[in-house]
Amino acid sequence: MNFSLPRLYPITDVRLSGRSHADQIEDLAAGGATLIQLRDKNASPRELYDFAVAAVKVARRLGVLLIINDRVDVAIAAGADGVHLGQDDLPAERVRSLVGPDRIIGLSTHTLQQALTADSNPVEYIAIGPMFQTSTKENPDPVVHLDLLGEIKRRVSKPLVAIGGITLERSRLVIEAGADSVAVISDLYSTGDLKGRTREFLRMNS
Repeated sequence: MNFSLPRLYPITDVRLSGRSHADQIEDLAAGGATLIQLRDKNASPRELYDFAVAAVKVARRLGVLLIINDRVDVAIAAGADGVHLGQDDLPAERVRSLVGPDRIIGLSTHTLQQALTADSNPVEYIAIGPMFQTSTKENPDPVVHLDLLGEIKRRVSKPLVAIGGITLERSRLVIEAGADSVAVISDLYSTGDLKGRTREFLRMNS
């Protein structure tokens, strides 16, 4: 697969934005985002499927890639471009056999050993975090320090997405420490201008 990881990896949040996932994708794409993750921990499986179908429709029209968080079944059923896995989700090898060769798979890691293991898995990118204290996860893992991020970057071959508590001001530090991309949730919605904030992140890290 010819996959290029963009500098910004925005993640949708209905609670923070007060808007549908599809509407958020409209603004994120207008701001320059090219890869977006749909994340909704509170939706039922049927609700998530409906949200994903609507989001995929918008993403296709706007030419952006859409990743579904956790739910392999929803990603397949809705025709999304990929799925993002956590450490407790299905193994990446099994997911690859389900989604085929053309969908993107990402995998969250929280330690050096997890990242090294992920590097040998059939995934397109490795997420590492939380980089800072985060409010979007109920029971976050211990913070990953910037020096550890740098070590992981030196020891893995796949692109790294840093996640967790990343603000506009912190994003440059994370990129300079070794991340190929920053995944952002809360700070994107902090100004009330999702499109404008997306552009700011991309300008900061171009």
